[in-house]
Amino acid sequence: MKNIKTLIARVLGVVMALTVFSACENDDLVPEFTVQPASENVAFQNQFLTDYLLSKETSANIAERFVWNPVDFGVPTEISYQLEGSISENFDADPEFEFDSGALSETNASVSVDQLLDMAAGLELDDDPSTTDSSGKPNNVGTVYFRVTAFAGSGQGTDATSTTSDVVALTINLVEKTLEAGTATEISTWGVVGSGYNDWGAFADAPFYTTGTDGVYVAYVNLLDGEIKFRENNDWTNNFGDTGADGTLDAGGDNIAVTAGDYKITLNLNDNTYTIEAYTWGVVGSGYNDWGGAGPDAKFFYDYTTDTFKVGVELIDGEIKFRLNNDWGTNFGDTGADGTLDNGGDNIVVTAGYYMITLDFNAGTYTMEPGNIYGVVGSGYNDWGATNDFMFTEVNPGIWIAENVTLIDGEIKFRVNEDWTVNYGDTGADGVLDAGGDNIAVTAGTYIITLDFTDEASPTYSLIAR
Repeated sequence: MKNIKTLIARVLGVVMALTVFSACENDDLVPEFTVQPASENVAFQNQFLTDYLLSKETSANIAERFVWNPVDFGVPTEISYQLEGSISENFDADPEFEFDSGALSETNASVSVDQLLDMAAGLELDDDPSTTDSSGKPNNVGTVYFRVTAFAGSGQGTDATSTTSDVVALTINLVEKTLEAGTATEISTWGVVGSGYNDWGAFADAPFYTTGTDGVYVAYVNLLDGEIKFRENNDWTNNFGDTGADGTLDAGGDNIAVTAGDYKITLNLNDNTYTIEAYTWGVVGSGYNDWGGAGPDAKFFYDYTTDTFKVGVELIDGEIKFRLNNDWGTNFGDTGADGTLDNGGDNIVVTAGYYMITLDFNAGTYTMEPGNIYGVVGSGYNDWGATNDFMFTEVNPGIWIAENVTLIDGEIKFRVNEDWTVNYGDTGADGVLDAGGDNIAVTAGTYIITLDFTDEASPTYSLIAR
């Protein structure tokens, strides 16, 4: 018995020794994780603009998407990031005027125009051209600052291991309001008349609009081959031509020869001169006309009530830009997809649908809003929808224009977004638009068609042959 007990004791001793040895070996294998300094400092990877144009009209747009590199702290732990913006380079301004993304797991974050406008308020910037700073300089431009910090773990406490990027300074520019909507310009008493426009008065002269300079007027007009003059109040009492074709306005002077096309005509009654220059903005791209290979660009029309250019257009999935005179010499895209017009900028991605696009050259911005766009349909135009309807543009509130519509003998109606849910005809052929009304008989020719919904109770239309 004594030998058995001794043997058991020896066995237990061996087992305990092995256990202790094994524990010691396992202690050597257990890693002791220590957060290391970042293998690479966090830094912004995107290119920043020289100037960020801000306006309330584009407040919902993204002003900038900040992108930075991922950071490795040498441990298998979560890495979080924080993007901060401030009106102070030391990031010690009033929190009301600072930007804080909070904890992020992604290596990018966007900042909207609206968020930059909040920071602009902290800098006491505004878009009123009549106000200045204490030194008398315009107070619409300022500087804001951004940085990004990477943290080991999800926390952002003062004890967290972190690395912070260099601070970047961004210049923000509130686009000053030079013109108020609704009072941007006015229709002047002067107009364009002639065989090159309205067959010497068969319908109203093309209006000139007031500008920021007294005595200087501008008209945006589509002309035909022929001749024109300029007259006041659709009457011949006061009229100008150009005897000698030298660009000088001569009272009662010779007719001015013109060729078909879209033009900007500037009338300067201060020095009795005028200029006529080819001028039309249009939509071009795979999203509309195969970058010009499938027809002319979609033409913008001038809206004097807002001093902007507008077009109603049907787009397909693709990309677009805006260019002058159906040519690439002057074109605008949008680098950064922030609603800002950038000369030669990136293509603008679009999805199929019906849109009202507005170009605001005063603010340097554009808007593209889904809309209910009227169109011409019928046997007199596209065999009741065999091809696309001819789109109208709302050039002024309630006034829709379709210019140079080529019709054939037949009938037409007007409908919204190439659908019959909302359509207008004319029951009684009295020029009044009737919802779901009778087809409108037309004869072959080229027409300017106007829909007038300013009187909602009794909307009207007109077809003017050219």
